This record gives sequence, C-alpha cells and structure tokens, in this order.
Amino acid sequence: MIELYILLLFMIAAAIIAVQIKDLLSSIIALGAVGLGLTAAFLILKAPDLAIVQLVVELLCLIILIRAIAKRESISTKDIRGFLTAIMGLIFIGVFLFFAYSALKELPVFGQPIMRVAKNFIETGQTKTGATNLVTSVILDFRAYDTLGEATVLFTAVIGVLTVLRRIGRKRKDEVVKEDD
Repeated sequence: MIELYILLLFMIAAAIIAVQIKDLLSSIIALGAVGLGLTAAFLILKAPDLAIVQLVVELLCLIILIRAIAKRESISTKDIRGFLTAIMGLIFIGVFLFFAYSALKELPVFGQPIMRVAKNFIETGQTKTGATNLVTSVILDFRAYDTLGEATVLFTAVIGVLTVLRRIGRKRKDEVVKEDD
C-alpha cells in the first residue's frame, strides 16, 4: 500500500505544479501527469475498468487541450523536432509493447475463461440483490462504487471539453469593445 501513498504524493506535487506554473502548455502537461497518476492508482486499487476509462478520457482531454493551446498560442511542432524526440518516442513504443506483451501473455487460453468472481455473481446475484436482471444487480449493487467512479470520470471529461470549446465570454484580440453612449 506504500506505492499508493507515493503515487498520491506524486499527484499532489503535479497538481501544485499545474496550478503554480506560468506556461499554460506546461500546466496542461502537469495536469496530465495527475490524470495518469490517477490511472495508476486505479490499477493499484484493483479497478482496471476505471483505469481504462480514466486513461482514455485523460488522453482525449490532453489532446483537445493541447490542440486548443496550440491554436491559441500558435505553437509550432517544428520547434520541438529532433533526434532526441525520435529516440524518446522509440523508447516509449518499446516500453509500451513490452508491457502489452506481458499483459497479453497473462490472459487465459481462448475458450477457457476464469470465472471465479463471475461464478459468485451468477450463483448469489438474485438472492442477495433481489434484482431479476443479473447485469443490473452487478452494476448497481456489487460494483456500485466503480460505476459511480466511471460516471464521475465521464462527467468531468464532458465538463472539461465543454469548458474548452465554449465561445461565450471569449473575445478575440482584434475585437474592439464598444461602449454604449
């Protein structure tokens, strides 16, 4: 459980950096570190479904926010090209492929699923919850906190996207404010 505390300290530090840093792009990247830390925390807490949802939402929000900042501040990708960037990209791809291979290797053989948890849900779902629909009983009774977490992550992502894409209240630099006389 010590790794969870270390991860939480990392997330707090990244959040403080995101708030205190002056450069908007660096702030967005620090905020992305908080989201990826939350993804790792979900994995440590044995909630892989929440981790997947968090990772997808985090990546989409980062792409949208970076794109919005790039359009606003006209950041050029030609400025950050180079040999080091290519090497870091290859290292990232290599690490990703290694972990993907390790995870896929642990899957059961096709056609022989592991049913330890599902067997308990199937046998006791109707008697414990009183629900006639087994899927509903699993989602709303056995896994209610996971469902609440997923809904919270999706709701937060929608609010973030709507905040970035809104037009009301924004003024262009070339617009002149007209005063009523």
